[in-house]
Amino acid sequence: MEITQASPKRIWVGKVPFEVTSLSGAVSRVIDAATAVESLSVRLSNAYCVALAAKEDEYSKLLNGHGLNFPDGTPVVWFMRLRSRNSGAGRVRGPSLFVETLRQTEGTAVRHFFLGTTDETLRRLTDAIETNYPGAQIAGSYSPPFAPVSPEITASCTAEVRKTNATIVWVALGTPKQDFLAQALAEKVGLPCIAVGAAFDFVAGTTKEAPTWIQNSGLEWLYRFASEPKRLWRRYLIGNIQFLRSATGELLANTRHNPPRFREM
Repeated sequence: MEITQASPKRIWVGKVPFEVTSLSGAVSRVIDAATAVESLSVRLSNAYCVALAAKEDEYSKLLNGHGLNFPDGTPVVWFMRLRSRNSGAGRVRGPSLFVETLRQTEGTAVRHFFLGTTDETLRRLTDAIETNYPGAQIAGSYSPPFAPVSPEITASCTAEVRKTNATIVWVALGTPKQDFLAQALAEKVGLPCIAVGAAFDFVAGTTKEAPTWIQNSGLEWLYRFASEPKRLWRRYLIGNIQFLRSATGELLANTRHNPPRFREM
């Protein structure tokens, strides 16, 4: 009989340590951070992030530093469960984390700031939230200039957040830019800063979201690729190969160094 061990708090996929949690657990963690006014950067990391971390040392260092990496991607969760079958690892989908946090903070003191995308998308996002989550408090929003993360960009974002009474900042600028900015911003403003990718566009209605059955199938990446092939072909086709190479290599290496142990019957 195999020895039962305590479930790990983090599981590595490739070069990235992922939190062992669930959507409900992640929502609770984020709300607790906002309530406590905690400086915390959160990444919703998927297969592309694992692939990027395998070839870019600076990004790998970021994901291994301060903050949390929630597993946003079914393939990532599959590898987590291969590493630890009894861990209970679950997927934390970025858009789902976003809307569920909005829903659960209606009528509370949590105040949301939205940073990223465009002024038009932010306007539509605000309208959608006021309609669908009327009890959620919106502290403000800001669309920064389209440019790489720099001290100047970080300073302008910091200034905009500090003008408000926000207790949580949502960042939607695309990977890896949003992850670097969320980390820098969390240090500056002392708040939880969460990088959520396309969540703003989905809620605002500027981008069509995949049907629920596709979200749950592990093929949401294919749906997004089919909708924007020219922009996303390199990210998904080449990135998925790099993800499998990195995740499988780390899994095999761990198996060699930590073979299964069995209790004598």
